[in-house]
Order: sequence, then C-alpha cells, then structure tokens
Amino acid sequence: MSTRYRTGWISDVHLGTRGCNAPALLNFLRDYEFETLYIVGDLIDIWSLRRSRYWPQTHNDIIQKILRKGRKGTRLVYIPGNHDEFLRRFTGDYGSLTIQRRAIHTTADGRRLLVIHGDELDTVVQNIKWLAFVGDVGYQTLLALNAPLNVVRRWCGLGYWSLSAHVKKRVKNAVAFIGEFEQAVARYAQDYQVQGVLCGHIHSPALRQIGATWYYNSGDFVESCSALVEHEDGRIELLTHLPVETSVSSPSDEESEPADDVFPVPLTG
Repeated sequence: MSTRYRTGWISDVHLGTRGCNAPALLNFLRDYEFETLYIVGDLIDIWSLRRSRYWPQTHNDIIQKILRKGRKGTRLVYIPGNHDEFLRRFTGDYGSLTIQRRAIHTTADGRRLLVIHGDELDTVVQNIKWLAFVGDVGYQTLLALNAPLNVVRRWCGLGYWSLSAHVKKRVKNAVAFIGEFEQAVARYAQDYQVQGVLCGHIHSPALRQIGATWYYNSGDFVESCSALVEHEDGRIELLTHLPVETSVSSPSDEESEPADDVFPVPLTG
C-alpha cells in the first residue's frame, strides 16, 4: 500500500540527462500518493537535450507516472525552472495540471509558503547566462564520472559515493554560494508576507529556519534523490531516497512491488 501525504514537492529531476536517477524517482512516485504534487522546476533538462539526445524509456515512465497521478485525482502544479524555462510561456490550467511561475501553498496548520524554483535569485543565471551554461557542462561532466567511479567502488566492496556532491561541498565558492542563495531566498519571501519559502535549483536539500522564515529546499533526483512531503497536520518532512544503481521494472504495472534498495531517511520541521 502506498503512503499518502497531503502534499509533495520534487524538483531538479533533469530528465534527458544521464545524471538523472530515474529508478529512484519511479520508486518514490510508486511508494507515495499526494493530494497535491508540486514539480518545482527542471523536470526536463532542455539545456542538455540541445547538446545531445538522451531519452531512455525510464524517462518516459516518469512522465507517464506523474500524469497517471493526475488522472487519479492528484492536483499537479508545475513551476518551471531555468532548464525548462520555455514552459513559462504556457502558464495556465491543463486538466489536473497547472503551470505557473510561482505559487502560494497553505499548509494544513495555516502557514503560507512561497513556492518558487529559485533561479530568479541566482545572479549568474539571470545576468551571465553563458557562464551558467559553462558551469552546467562542468557539472554534467562530474556527474558522468560518478558512474565509472562507483563501478570501481562496488568492486572494492564500497557503497555509493557522489564525486560531484563531494566537489560541491569542498569548493569554498560553491559552499559560500549556497549560503548566500538561501539567505537571499529567505529575504525575497518576506515581500510575499509568508511564513516560509520552498525552492529547488541548487540541488542542496534543506529544512531549516532562517530568521523568522522557514527555508525548505526539495533537493534533486540527481545526487541527493530527495523530496519534501507534508503530513495531514501540516508538518513538513524531508525524505531522502538513497541513489538506485540498478534498474527497476516499468511503472506501467500498477501492482509491482517497490524496490528493496530504497530507504526513506526522514528529517522533519
């Protein structure tokens, strides 16, 4: 039986790239049901698809699984990010799916949360777009190195380890950027008279209070394989699905069982 939550938030899936951990997301979508599911940007990586064509069947399966949830009654809210920004031209309602630039979500306990992708607070993306493209190529290169590196680690009896995440944590400028980004997003939310802000964009899952504002980041399904969920009482929880390195069956079979190698690790606040 699937666990049901009031709300779910996923972001930065990056379909169309080899770094996307599609099996982990398919297991997440199979294991959990929602009244409302927010897709907080960068579901599809148009930047990468313009460089090369990569679209395996599992990426189709994700789109089909999300749309199936909509047909079964889940309200879908899609907030495009910088990698799928072309969808910002198509805001509006499409059956159970709504595309909008930002949203205000009211939790069960009455708190108002601003939901944005977050690229509007990234000065590089907004002002030096060519540098953002260069940075994206470098990031995708690090992600590509994760696979052969972890093959060697499995041969040595070691667990999964992300080179790209390690580099991001070790590089001083990257750490400083994340901290400044979180502060900027919290300040930005104050203009909307909300109690919290929820975003993605920087692939760094978080659940913390910054001053008087709750800051939530749903992370990604590339490295952290994380998502945010809201319980019926309004409590928000960060679920991290450890990366799946083996393929799983297609979600077309609704009776299929969840994979055994996915372990939810919750944080709450």
